[in-house]
Amino acid sequence: MYLKHFNKAKDQLNSALELSRHDLTYTTLGKIHLLEGDTQKAIEVYKKAVEFSPENTELLTTLGLLYLQLGIYQKAFEHLGNALTYDPSNYKAILAAGSMMQMHGDFDVALTKYRVVACAVPESPPLWNNIGMCFFGKKKYVAAISCLKRANYLAPFDWKILYNLGLVHLTMQQYASAFHFISATIHLQPKLGELYMLLAVALTNLADAENAKLAYQKAAALDLYNPLVNLNYAILLYNQGEKKKAVLQFQEMEGKVNMLKESSALELDPEMVDVAQKLGVALQLGESSALTKPAKDPKSKQRGSASKAPGIQPLGSNQALGQAMSSAAGYGRTMQFPPGAGISAQLAKPPSLPLEPDPDSEPGPEEAEMQEQRRKSQPVGQEEGSGGDA
Repeated sequence: MYLKHFNKAKDQLNSALELSRHDLTYTTLGKIHLLEGDTQKAIEVYKKAVEFSPENTELLTTLGLLYLQLGIYQKAFEHLGNALTYDPSNYKAILAAGSMMQMHGDFDVALTKYRVVACAVPESPPLWNNIGMCFFGKKKYVAAISCLKRANYLAPFDWKILYNLGLVHLTMQQYASAFHFISATIHLQPKLGELYMLLAVALTNLADAENAKLAYQKAAALDLYNPLVNLNYAILLYNQGEKKKAVLQFQEMEGKVNMLKESSALELDPEMVDVAQKLGVALQLGESSALTKPAKDPKSKQRGSASKAPGIQPLGSNQALGQAMSSAAGYGRTMQFPPGAGISAQLAKPPSLPLEPDPDSEPGPEEAEMQEQRRKSQPVGQEEGSGGDA
């Protein structure tokens, strides 16, 4: 196995199982299938292992995680629950169960599970990543960044943590920080198209339209299934006055939506549909027949299942929340049309922390006094705000 002669290793392990069955033999054989990228065969091996040793919590947890990776949540929950029955302190099973609850929006229950894991493995990067994304789901962005920064400190080369940090900073409209973390993610995952789209969103808000276009072109070349790439690119081109190119991107987006609808691989986000229809009217194309608002289903809590489309690399169970929320969290900033374009209603500004006072509100007496003192203390010739950090 260590010499990478996987076929010979499998032959020897199968011969060993014919002579005498052991948990370690099954575990090693399953690892080889996973190294070859064959998850289905690995699951078959671990299923036989669980039949042979039904109380082995490591086997039960591994099988549950594999089902979770494939999106078979019922079987994943069943095996993880069995593992916790035999060993209630099994932190791997608790972490996986918490991530399942997190994916379904039960953030408080997931955080309760993570508290148990934090006692056992306080230095676990996936743990702090999951806690951070729970806070992100609860719109507690400062707490989310704190937890994700700790995860990043423990695992500085984990691209999923960097991706989530970039996503949270985009949501908080801190575009320079978002650009920093998304760029670091791209260095580690240069072939993931969605990252270039997020980079383009950050660049657009940093008033660098030319590099944003290049990023969108790279994203469209790498990601052949995600219609959000073309939608955001079309909006940028429209805002820059390049309507013919915007129409081409809009039509490309419609083609991707139709293709994904045929394969039943995509649930359209209502916000995306609304913005696309407004753009279609602005481009004088009318409302697209491919884009219809999905019916609200109270049982369906998972949005943006574009990760199931072939060719799109999912973020994994620990980061699935970031993928699910990204369609509405990070891309709305570029979807703003110039005045007079025939758009009556713009997107609502995403929620952000009250770090700064409302510019429309008048300052109270204490604030006015503090501003007056700051004005008096400034050196001659220095305007307020001229020396601040970007």
